Order: sequence, then C-alpha cells, then structure tokens
Amino acid sequence: MKDVPREEFRSRVRSAGRPDYIPINFFLFNKSIRGVDYLCADELVFQAINWEHSPRFDKLALFAFLLSFAGRWSGARREQRRPALWANAYVRERIAGRSNWETKMVSADDIERFVKADPRYQAETTRKLATNLNYLFIGGRLKEMNTTRIERWWVDCLFLALDRIIEDRLLDRLPTSPNEYASLLTEYGFLELTGRPTLEKKLAIKHLVTLYDACGGRNRFSDEATKERTLTLIPDVQFFVKNDPRPRGAIHSTNPRVLKSIPAACAMLAKYAGFDDLSPDDLEEFDLAEFVKRSTQAALDRLKQENIEPSMTAEELMKLMRGE
Repeated sequence: MKDVPREEFRSRVRSAGRPDYIPINFFLFNKSIRGVDYLCADELVFQAINWEHSPRFDKLALFAFLLSFAGRWSGARREQRRPALWANAYVRERIAGRSNWETKMVSADDIERFVKADPRYQAETTRKLATNLNYLFIGGRLKEMNTTRIERWWVDCLFLALDRIIEDRLLDRLPTSPNEYASLLTEYGFLELTGRPTLEKKLAIKHLVTLYDACGGRNRFSDEATKERTLTLIPDVQFFVKNDPRPRGAIHSTNPRVLKSIPAACAMLAKYAGFDDLSPDDLEEFDLAEFVKRSTQAALDRLKQENIEPSMTAEELMKLMRGE
C-alpha cells in the first residue's frame, strides 16, 4: 500500500463513477514531494481497502475528520492544514469537557449555539455549519462512540492519530521519537475525541504505542520496510511472509479487547511487541467470550501438564473474573 498522487486518486474516483468533489481535504492527509501532491496511505486508507464498509469504519472516518489533520498541498491556505478545528473544539470542549460524553444534547441547534457564543469563530453561515456537522455526527455514529470499553474502532483510531500527528510534524521538519507518542496523543486530545476516558483505555494506550512502534509506524504498509525492521529487531528469526496476504490480528494477552488488525508482514513484529497472532479468518470471526474461554482452558491445560492441579474449571474461573 503506497501513497498516491492526488490527481491519480481523483481520476480513479471519476472512473469508478463517483463524484469527484469528495471532500478529501477533510478526511485524507496530503503532502507534496518534489512538486507533486500526494495522498498518504495511513490507517484510514488501510481499513477502507481491506474491509467492506461497516459501522466501525464510520467511526474511524468521523474521528479522522475531528482530529483534523489534512496536511499541505499546492495552493492550500495555512488554515486548511487543520480544516475542522471548529468540530474538534465542539467535541473536546462541549461533549467531552462539559458533558462527559453525554450525547443526548447534540443537535444542530446546540452546535449553532456553541459556535455563535465562541469569539474564535466569525463565520456568517453558522446554521449551515451546524447542520452539516450534525449530519456528519449522525453518519459517523457519534453517539455509539460514547462507550467506556475498548472496541476495535477505538484501537484503529489510535493508530490513525499517530499516523496523522507524526506526518504533520514532518511537514515542519520535526522528527518524532517513540517516547513522545503517548504525550502527543494526550496533547491532541485523543481520549477526549474518542468517548469517555477510562483506566482500561489509558492502560491500552501503552500496549498499542508499543505495537505501533514495533511495526514501524506508517512504514508498516511497506513489506520491504517491514522485512528490514524484522531482521533488525529479531535478527535470530528468519523473516517470512504469511501465505495469506490478508491482514492479521494482533491481540494482547492481558486484555483481549486490545485487538488490532495489521498487515500480514507485521505478524512477527507484533509478537516481538508482546501480542498474540490471529489468522485472517480468526480476526474476521473474532468472538471475545469464546476467545477468553479457549485461552483460559489452554492455560489450565498447561498447568495440568506441569502437574499443577487447578482448583476450579474454566467456566468457574470466568464467572469469578466477571464477578458472578
């Protein structure tokens, strides 16, 4: 998966019979290389290419809009680099800040009141802005983002946030080291933009940042870069690409909700980062309760093989973990 020139992308869109006025500057990231404008291949593109449209993708696309990093392209104005900061502020300050992600009050009227009362916004068409944003909130399933538990769309959003933040910093020739990833997520309001912050989410960020770094950041989409990184980090393991080119799953042993889809070539790097590997079919049909049950039973079987007798069955242990 590679970056694509903007004009080539528009040509493909027109050839597919789709309107060529798709608002790519709100959802995709742009950069110029030697005078040619490119659209970056990042987590949003990865998800769009590899899976059918789903509610999970709707939330990811809405998050891309709210994070509001569009990059730079020829003729772009300075403010177009972050084109939807008004939406970003509404979610961070109104929904997350004042309402703790209580979304019942979200409406075009509420958005309009927020914009009109804020001296940062001088737009004359506040009503149109408000109705358009409310329409995006409905299509992007904003109210479903109000969850305290980790879901796969949230995990995808974290990878997308790092993709966009790092690329935006590169526009200013600012390198980003892995030890800055977590603090940058905080600086740009990742938790505020993705539902109610919880301890589970805060703990998951550490694991996911480790996975993102191990897979090489945005270079995870390059098989050659992934091969080179694997041979560097795991020199005593022979690199090989899975026969099935479909994306695989990386799941953390401490919390099976921390599940990330990754390119097939990244499987060994995910293990290096402390994640277990899921095949494409297992990823597609993943069932959390069944996975926990099988993992618990496997752990009990290993104890039995070592002549350590468990005092309860897998079902009893699961009930205890659920507080039943």
